[in-house]
Amino acid sequence: MKRFRRHGQESQRDRLKQELFQFNKTVEHGFPHQPSALGYSPSLQLLAIGTRSGAIKLYGAPGVEFMGLHDENAAVTQVHFLPHQVELVTLLDDNSLHMWTLRAHKGLSELLEIGRFTLTGPPGAPPSVTRVTAVLPHSSGELLLLGTEGGHVFIVEVPGFRELEERNISLDQVASSVPDDYIGRRNLEHVEALQENPVNPNQVVIGYGRGLMVVWDLEKQCQLESVWWTEDGGYILSSHSDGSYCRWMVGVDDVNEEEEKSDIPYGHFPCKAIMKIIQLPTEDGPPFLLFSGGMPRASYGDRHCITVIHGKTHVALDFTSRIIDFFVITDGLQQKGDPSALVVLVEEELVVIDLQTEGWPVIQTPYLVPLHSSAITCSHHVSAIPFKLWERISSVGELQNTHYSKKPWPITGGQSLAPDPPQRDLLLTGHEDGTVRFWDASGVCLSPMYKLSTAGVFDTDADPNDNMNQGTEGEWPPFRKVGCFDPYSDDPRLGIQKIHLCKYSGYLTVAGTAGQILVMELNDEAAEQTVEAKVVDLLQGQEGFRWKGHTRLDVREEPVLFPPGFQPFALVQCQPPAVVTALNLHSEWKLVAFGTSHGFGLFDYQQKNNVFVKCTLNPSDQLAMEGPLSRVKSIKKSLRQSFRRIRRSRVSLRKHHVNNAAKLQEANARLEAELAEMELAPVQRKIEARSSDDSFTGLVRTLYFADTFLSDSSHNSPSLWAGTNGGCVFAYMLRLPPVEHRADEPITAHPAKEIQLMHRAPVVGIVVLDGHGAPLPEPLEVAHDLARSPEMQGSHHLLVISEEQFKVFTLPKVSAKMKLKLTAIDGSRVRRVGVAWFGSNRSEDYGESGLVVLTNQGDLHVVSLPSVKLQVQYPCIRKEDVSGIASCVFTKHGQGFYLISPSEFERFSLSTRCLVEPRCLVGAPLHSGPQRRPQTDGISYCHILFAEVLQEIQKSLEGDQT
Repeated sequence: MKRFRRHGQESQRDRLKQELFQFNKTVEHGFPHQPSALGYSPSLQLLAIGTRSGAIKLYGAPGVEFMGLHDENAAVTQVHFLPHQVELVTLLDDNSLHMWTLRAHKGLSELLEIGRFTLTGPPGAPPSVTRVTAVLPHSSGELLLLGTEGGHVFIVEVPGFRELEERNISLDQVASSVPDDYIGRRNLEHVEALQENPVNPNQVVIGYGRGLMVVWDLEKQCQLESVWWTEDGGYILSSHSDGSYCRWMVGVDDVNEEEEKSDIPYGHFPCKAIMKIIQLPTEDGPPFLLFSGGMPRASYGDRHCITVIHGKTHVALDFTSRIIDFFVITDGLQQKGDPSALVVLVEEELVVIDLQTEGWPVIQTPYLVPLHSSAITCSHHVSAIPFKLWERISSVGELQNTHYSKKPWPITGGQSLAPDPPQRDLLLTGHEDGTVRFWDASGVCLSPMYKLSTAGVFDTDADPNDNMNQGTEGEWPPFRKVGCFDPYSDDPRLGIQKIHLCKYSGYLTVAGTAGQILVMELNDEAAEQTVEAKVVDLLQGQEGFRWKGHTRLDVREEPVLFPPGFQPFALVQCQPPAVVTALNLHSEWKLVAFGTSHGFGLFDYQQKNNVFVKCTLNPSDQLAMEGPLSRVKSIKKSLRQSFRRIRRSRVSLRKHHVNNAAKLQEANARLEAELAEMELAPVQRKIEARSSDDSFTGLVRTLYFADTFLSDSSHNSPSLWAGTNGGCVFAYMLRLPPVEHRADEPITAHPAKEIQLMHRAPVVGIVVLDGHGAPLPEPLEVAHDLARSPEMQGSHHLLVISEEQFKVFTLPKVSAKMKLKLTAIDGSRVRRVGVAWFGSNRSEDYGESGLVVLTNQGDLHVVSLPSVKLQVQYPCIRKEDVSGIASCVFTKHGQGFYLISPSEFERFSLSTRCLVEPRCLVGAPLHSGPQRRPQTDGISYCHILFAEVLQEIQKSLEGDQT
């Protein structure tokens, strides 16, 4: 009978688990890492980005997102949508072609790979014969033209990838139709570009790398003498490796210099190649001419520019990273209206320029925002933001966006069917340059809301005159800085390490690399004020320790004008100025707790006084006196000096920014892991006691406020708990004066408890459970009627989470009650922990609190409360991904985020009820016959890419090929 009851209980528990827990990786936020190809479908109004890791991502209207991943570990080199179809073709650098489609399934569209193909040449032929260099989807939607390194053009039927051998254009066929004076002097070499005649789909231009252009008739299999090419019937533009472009009149034997000309836009000194050129007509004015590259080699060879010329307006848009590709969106159907927006994909961001508003301002992107504009150093998630606070943050954020265009986002394909978010969520990211960025994390799109900068509080090495954002008047080329990617920091001590926002009071506290803790409040108006630093000595006069790390930041003595938004009113400066490793804010008590590798303290931000300080430094912790910046190859000196030198040289500013950002992100993550524990790779073992001589035993890992029982079981009182890297837990009883005397009477603190875990594993979390076994509510949560009051009648329990086990103690006696040894089970160690509420997907009224745990193996666990039993386990992150594990942050409702690259968050969910994922539908476009192809596929309808065309250019460049 007992066995039957136990079996029934287990079955019921299994059913509850199915109602509560389900693991899904739902959506990727941010900018794709290492983009390598760009495509656009005017008929679908979808944007496609391919990456070097083999991913293909599609974006339309906000919320419309798709992702696919090639099985091959190869970079995507080209992306092409089939005209008026829901299919697209990708070319990888292993020379394979892949067909993808958007297929409807249960009312939603899915991105599926439906075919793959690799060209095969004749037996014994060299690989160059079939190495694809140019792809042209024919306007019929039924053919692909593939230009190769060997100079051949293969024609393939799609979507089945069947080669039409009888229609291939061989090198011999082209050579036989080209005058001997061309063939005799040069090799046709590889096919650089293919372009279809917008008027006659049977005619294509083949552009060869050595400069020859051939117009070919697909039906007659011959070279043509005449063809109408552009809107007005007769011109082709070509761009060249010497920075020039040519305009060719097609079909006329006798042309004068005015009708056929060559131009080098940026002078006759050696210039870099113009990699792509587009000319687009306007209805009532001069055409738009756009091209990438062409900068003077000696002076501006390091610039990444796209030039836009329209009438007398000439601007060189200067980007901070390498240009991958660009295209232009035009008004009206089939891209036949006036140009409306220039879309540019660079290595680190997507930039969209409004071409119809004076000054050509940037259109703010609702997605694909570069999260890594400055390297991310920490994250903080806040769920269920009150409407009033949300509106205030949105308002001050809009004041920062006045330089953006008012035009709506121009990429509007597809339809988002995802339900409206049930609540407003914020994700706050701290950055290496001292900024905190607020993101709307409520739905599929991670949209920017507001940016806070802390650098203005301090005197740093930033040069106020070092403004590279705008070119000087009369400068040539006429540069204009665009984009927001700027990974360089003038002082790495500004880096944000910890963030805590109280959503009820609007108070925010942030802590940095040099021991600085700022307390801020939200102000809707600008304010000028002086911020005074309260210096706190965490060593408390201990002798024998000498700080060898970086100095603290100097606070500005003069008043600072702070813009509307979060403004600092209190500053705590830890001494020594070590990295702040733990931070907590209690806005109801108006207290901030902070900790470093030397100890912890409590600050009263209402009275702006320090309440107490506790030094946790072990006599053997000499390593803690070196400082993290001195340990990572003296980042303080080398990075700061390097970045300043790079900024002022303006020559090599952008050459290695990708590696710098990635290395900095990796260094931050590894540093955090090293601070947490100085150890080798994890091994399978049972819990073993650690030596007190281990380094960084005094490092404070967690701080926790609780109103609970410390002295006896009948009197509860406010308290502060701190856990260290050496397995020690300190508890302090706090005495708060009555509300009417809170502003003038001091807060007192008394040591109440001290617990030393036997195995000395680092303490990563502390939770107090009330009389019902539920975690205590957040400060002010009960006052706002958003949580029930904690049960104070039954006994409270203390849950201490170390890296190796979960241990429950009774309060106030602090006697061990139960424990769960995680390490003894599978050798894992806890890296991240959070309390979450899991609601049932079957009953709106039922839910459970649980601990969400991420281990060093990359596994996610849910542990029940208060019974402390493992509920579910899911693999989530590769254990080798140190950065991803270190960056993970949990939400209060069973979701989480972690960095999969310096620029991307992966979002996941453990909850069956809370799930944020794209739900999109893309309909097939109405086919209206062959139309002009978009200006996206490496060539526009009025240009072709190749190295050299004119004989004079060929002669002059024989010694300077690019």
